[in-house]
Amino acid sequence: MIRRAFDTLYLAGGICAAGAILAICLLVSAQVGLNILARLGGPGLSYTIPSYADFAGFFLAAASFLAFPYALRMGAHIRVNLVISRLPQSWTWALELFTLALGAAISAYAAYYAVALTHESWDYGDMSTGIVAVPLWIPQLAMDAGLILLTLAFLQTFVESVLAGRPVIVDAGEA
Repeated sequence: MIRRAFDTLYLAGGICAAGAILAICLLVSAQVGLNILARLGGPGLSYTIPSYADFAGFFLAAASFLAFPYALRMGAHIRVNLVISRLPQSWTWALELFTLALGAAISAYAAYYAVALTHESWDYGDMSTGIVAVPLWIPQLAMDAGLILLTLAFLQTFVESVLAGRPVIVDAGEA
């Protein structure tokens, strides 16, 4: 039951990441359309979406960090299968456990400091420098959520691998 709840969280993160990519596409396409309009219609029809590059960057960060946990659980992360495929099964499992533990430690470390940065941005009232000033803690929340979920995904996968006695991540390219 807990596994299903976590997997639902990872899927929600993946869906939000896809939505952020769609937002980037729509935002950039709208600006390109406005640029074409200005070229065809002259300076009188020259318009710009305020801070569109800033918003695209915020959406890109959200898409990246929110997609990490889902990609890990689906086996879509880049793996060194050339090395792994040549190892005995017991070594493969030991290497898997080591990399999952290391990944959990690194992502927990990153999550801790990302949350601290977001808290600092909130405390100091940090704002983006674009035409549209956005409180920086808002886009930083997506990074925090993605890193926290990634840590949970690493830990969940580690526990599942220990209980199974073998690697549980199947490379998406091999499935």
